[in-house]
Amino acid sequence: MKKLFSLILFAFLSLALQGFTHAAENSSSDQAKAMVKKAITYYKANGKDKTFEAVNDTAGPFNERDLYVVAYDLTGTVVAHGANKKLIGKNIIDLKDSDGVMIMKEQLLAAKGKNAGWVNYKWPHPLTKEMTQKSMYNEIVDDVMFASGVYK
Repeated sequence: MKKLFSLILFAFLSLALQGFTHAAENSSSDQAKAMVKKAITYYKANGKDKTFEAVNDTAGPFNERDLYVVAYDLTGTVVAHGANKKLIGKNIIDLKDSDGVMIMKEQLLAAKGKNAGWVNYKWPHPLTKEMTQKSMYNEIVDDVMFASGVYK
């Protein structure tokens, strides 16, 4: 009976900690905005090539938990991606989420001042792979838009 109780207690604690860990993994809006600012500072000091290489490095300075940087040119082509290298080189200007939000078009508008740089849409969470509401911060420097977002 003691073993059964210990097993049930262990299972309960494991599930509770798993939920706590998942909640702790979600970054804040302030952290996403700071990550974009950090990428821009790095870009200004090191140039495009070195910055894109750093953004693409999943163990690098622009990838933490569920937070990563994406860089686009102003036509909507992905030039660096901290979570999905398969998107690099792809033009996603016409990409829509499941609710019909034109993600890239909205991001470009936001980076130019609409909604203070933020766009909300649905996107798969990088850790859980579940379709989740995401809020993405976008900022343009020269001919590059840097973005990072949080999952809600």
